[in-house]
Amino acid sequence: MKPLKAVIVEDSRLARNELKELLKAHQDIELIGEAENVDEGFELITKTNPDLLFLDINMPEKDGFELLEMLDDVPITIFTTAFDDYAIKSFEYNAFDYLLKPISQKRFSSSITKVLEKINATSSTAPEKEEGLRLDKQIFIKDGEQCWLVKIQDISLFEIVGNYTRVFFDSNTPLIYKSLAQIEEKLPSDVFFRANRQQIININHVKKVVSWFNGKLKIEMNSGEEIEISRRQSYIFKDQLSF
Repeated sequence: MKPLKAVIVEDSRLARNELKELLKAHQDIELIGEAENVDEGFELITKTNPDLLFLDINMPEKDGFELLEMLDDVPITIFTTAFDDYAIKSFEYNAFDYLLKPISQKRFSSSITKVLEKINATSSTAPEKEEGLRLDKQIFIKDGEQCWLVKIQDISLFEIVGNYTRVFFDSNTPLIYKSLAQIEEKLPSDVFFRANRQQIININHVKKVVSWFNGKLKIEMNSGEEIEISRRQSYIFKDQLSF
């Protein structure tokens, strides 16, 4: 396996140097860049598309959570923090792991081992797409004080609500300030289907398809939502799934 590409986003030069020293013992991880604030981190991540992100939570001007909110595709994220309350909060965001400063080599190595196990478990089964997002990739969603890191494959439905889009996954339905068109262009088209002007469905979450009025189809999702596919899209849906 090729070394995993990693970046560090951390405002403290001392902490960045500490992480770089800890990484020297791990040939499976290649550090490809570092940044000292959120804006530099965003530019670096967008340019290099790393597999792994070491992210300080408490930074001036913008914090680590705001960086994740800016990204369309969030790498495996390990939070680094000097504060226990931030570390506890990171679990609410479904972070992969967190490291309390000062970081011991033993604790750091344990986290890296977990990363490698995760990569090995998913690399052989992850469906690829030449452009856009892979199904196993995750996005960061923030709605008020609640935040989530969600895999694309776990999202069952996107729905327009005014100037926002509601995202359905598990029992959660947060709103994000992005248009459905912006979201659609990044989604795998073989899995996500534009049912009508207001909704995009994940066909892997479809429970039942029934004929409806005027040549339309009606979809029942595993979560219970009922979606009416427009007449035009119903013909496309039938053809796509050989319905």
